[in-house]
Amino acid sequence: MSEAVLLDDEVLKIDNLSMHFGGLKAVDQLSFTIKEKEIFGLIGPNGAGKTTVFNCITQFYKPTAGNVVFRNNKGEVQSLIGVKVHDIIRKGLVRTFQNVELIPELSLIDNVMVGAHIEFKAGLVSQFLKLPGARREEKAIREKAERALAFMGIGDLKDQLAGGQPYGVRKKVEIARTLMCDPKLIILDEPAAGLNDTETLQLADNIRKIRDEYNCTILLVEHDMRLVMSICDRICAISFGKFLACGTPAEIQANAQVQEAYLGEKEAEAEKDMKEEKSPLEKIKDNLLGKEN
Repeated sequence: MSEAVLLDDEVLKIDNLSMHFGGLKAVDQLSFTIKEKEIFGLIGPNGAGKTTVFNCITQFYKPTAGNVVFRNNKGEVQSLIGVKVHDIIRKGLVRTFQNVELIPELSLIDNVMVGAHIEFKAGLVSQFLKLPGARREEKAIREKAERALAFMGIGDLKDQLAGGQPYGVRKKVEIARTLMCDPKLIILDEPAAGLNDTETLQLADNIRKIRDEYNCTILLVEHDMRLVMSICDRICAISFGKFLACGTPAEIQANAQVQEAYLGEKEAEAEKDMKEEKSPLEKIKDNLLGKEN
């Protein structure tokens, strides 16, 4: 395992990460770094290994090889390899899931308060008896949850049950929950899945606001390329668990390897031909000038 070192402007480093399931190499010697307060996208075709990378970062999976180095919310640099899953959140690293994970029988605000479980200092007896210390603690956390819901634009729904909410609202609740533990890095796993165009635009605005107002970094996996290209500072593209390219949205869009991974060689050539095809007006102009079409 490599040494746990980060540059001053870096918050996360994936170093030669590999995850094998028997003979299947879901992630294969993948490396990239994410900078402080960056919105960083991880993209790739279906089955590219994106969610597996997330699960390795958060230690849901124990990587076969490689290292994950993180600068926690105290500014300390450490390897996450071997850290217990339930302790990852204490480092300031939180995530959402492809499938919204809410408790339908609880209100929106109670679902958000669950995200602050690591902040509870009062013991079970103190909470059960509603002792003054426990009441003060719950009041502070409830107020924090109210601010998070208001930040996501759904503060007026705080007392409604989660189970009866539209999908877009439940997505916002899950993101609001990540804000409860003062995150250093938020991992968003396909946050735009199931959202309509208006909700996706709102999501893009919220992600930028979270980065700026909560002073944190965002790692985003998303299939909606309009969203990815519009909000990400840099993007890493992978295919079959292997690194393809990393750069700005414009650089990724122009990368031949990325185009081939998404479209296939024949489709990429066809798209190139379509771009090179001249319009009828251009053909008429060339004919008038005696040029070949």
